[in-house]
Amino acid sequence: MSTPTLSIVDGANDDPRRYEHLSRIRLEDPAAIARAAAARRRHPGLKYGQQNFIVAADHPARGALSVRTDAVAMADRRTLLDRLQIALANPAVDGVLASPDIMDDLMLMGALEGKLIFGSMNRGGLAGLVNEFDDRFTGHTATALQSMGADGGKMLTRICLGDPDTVGTLEATARVIDSLAERRLIAMVEPFLSVWENGKVRNDLSADAVIKSVAIAQGLGSTSAYTWMKLPVVAEMERVMAATTLPTVLLGGDPSGHPDEVFASWQAALALPGVRGLTVGRTLLYPQDGDVAAAVATAASLLNHSPALVQE
Repeated sequence: MSTPTLSIVDGANDDPRRYEHLSRIRLEDPAAIARAAAARRRHPGLKYGQQNFIVAADHPARGALSVRTDAVAMADRRTLLDRLQIALANPAVDGVLASPDIMDDLMLMGALEGKLIFGSMNRGGLAGLVNEFDDRFTGHTATALQSMGADGGKMLTRICLGDPDTVGTLEATARVIDSLAERRLIAMVEPFLSVWENGKVRNDLSADAVIKSVAIAQGLGSTSAYTWMKLPVVAEMERVMAATTLPTVLLGGDPSGHPDEVFASWQAALALPGVRGLTVGRTLLYPQDGDVAAAVATAASLLNHSPALVQE
C-alpha cells in the first residue's frame, strides 16, 4: 500500500475525514509505518555553529492537553496534525520531538523527510497523577528509536527531594541514557527541581534550582558522551549555562507570557555559549493569534544557521 501525503492546510480545512487514511492504513497495513521509517531520508547531520530547531508534540501522552486557559487545546488530534504540518513545512525546522502515536502519524504522512527525530520516552508521570513523580518509561525505547532511524530520545527528569519516587525515576533515566549511548543516540534530558504545592507539581524556575537540576541530571548514566540538556529559559541564564558543557536546547514551556517578551528571552538565551537551539511545542503550535506559520518563522529568525569558523 502506498503512503499518501497530506497537503499543508491553512486552517480552513475542517473536513473531519482528512486523516481517515491514517486509520485505514493502521487497520489494513500497520507494517506501513516501519516501511515509511526505513525509506525516510535522514537529516544531513548536526554541525557546530548551526543551531537546531525542533518542534515538540509529546504533551498529550502525559494527559497535558491545556494551553493557557483552554484545558483541552491539544485534544483534537486532527488540529494538532494540521499545526505540526505547518510547522514542519518551514525548512528552518530541523525536526520533531513526539510520542510514538504522533510520530507514527507523521511518518505515514511523509512529514519527516530530512528531519531530526527525537522520541519521547517517559510519559508515565501523568499530569495530576497522585504519584506523578513516578515517571516511568512508557513511550519509545532505545531499541525502537534505533529501528526507526531516530536521532535520539527525550526524558523528562523531575527531581523532588521530598518525594520517594524520585530515586526510581533517576535510576531509570540513568539506564536509558546508557541504552541510548550504546546505540550512539542522543539522550535529551529535561531536568527540573520540583515540589508538591497544593496537590500539584510545580517546577522551581529560579536560577539556583535549574542549576542544581542540571548538576544532578548531567551526572546520570555511565557516560555523558551522547547526553544533551533541555532547559527552560529563566532569569540569570548566563549562570545556568555556566553549569554545563553539554549541548543544550531551550524549551518553551506553557505559553503564558506576551509573545514579544517570550521571543526576546529566547533570543538572549540563544546567544549564550553552549546553547544549540530550540525545542519548543505549545508556544509555536498554539500561538495567541492562531498563526502557526508566523510564530514558527519568528522563532526560526532567532537561530544561528551559519557554520562557525573553528580555530585550529
